[in-house]
This record gives sequence, structure tokens and C-alpha cells, in this order.
Amino acid sequence: MHARHLYEYAVVRVVPRVEREEFINVGVVLCANKSDFIDCKIHLDEARLLALDPETDIELIRANLQSFEKVCCGQKDGGNIATFDIASRFRWLTAVRSSVIQTSRPHPGITNDLGATLQRLFEEYVG
Repeated sequence: MHARHLYEYAVVRVVPRVEREEFINVGVVLCANKSDFIDCKIHLDEARLLALDPETDIELIRANLQSFEKVCCGQKDGGNIATFDIASRFRWLTAVRSSVIQTSRPHPGITNDLGATLQRLFEEYVG
């Protein structure tokens, strides 16, 4: 019998001009604290982003998304927050903020396969 995992996920968004509140989905972050699992899958569709805002600083967006991934995965070069426990990192990443990189509110779920669920959610929300 497969283990059942309670998880939370959020959709990662790029909001190039915060005042306009327009965004594109660029990834998903998934956390299952009791299963000691946190991961994200990110893909920036630069053409879509530039269609939304031709003046977007793509390099800055890429750097911010790389930082998001480093914090998520607990990489040493991800800064102080990357050293926090899984639940704290997830809460920090999904905190409501008015910045270029934002997330949806977290949503719960149950799965037998966390990796496959992350992939499915990524395909569903990012494409």
C-alpha cells in the first residue's frame, strides 16, 4: 500500500507591473511537511511575459526565480531563509506580497506520489 501524503501547493506567478495586477503563471511550489518534502517546478515563458509587458527586465525576473528555487530547495547560496525548516520556507515563499514574484494562496491535497503531483499541477497551471 502506498503512503498517503497531505500536501499544500501554490502557483508561482510573475507580475511584471504590480499596479496592473496582470500576471503569468510560471511554476508550482509543493510542500508536504510531515513527509519532509518541498519542491518547485518553474518555467518562464519569456515571449508571453514580454507580450504582457515589453519593458520587463527578463534578467531580473530570472534571477528572482532562481532565488525562489534556492530558498525552496534549501540551497546554501539561497540565503538565511533557505536554512529554515520546510514548513517555514513554504510559508515565507507563499506569503502575500506586492512584488514581481508572487504566489496564489496555498491549496491542500492528498496524494500517493508527491513528485507526480507536482508535475501534474505544473502541467495544469503552467502548461
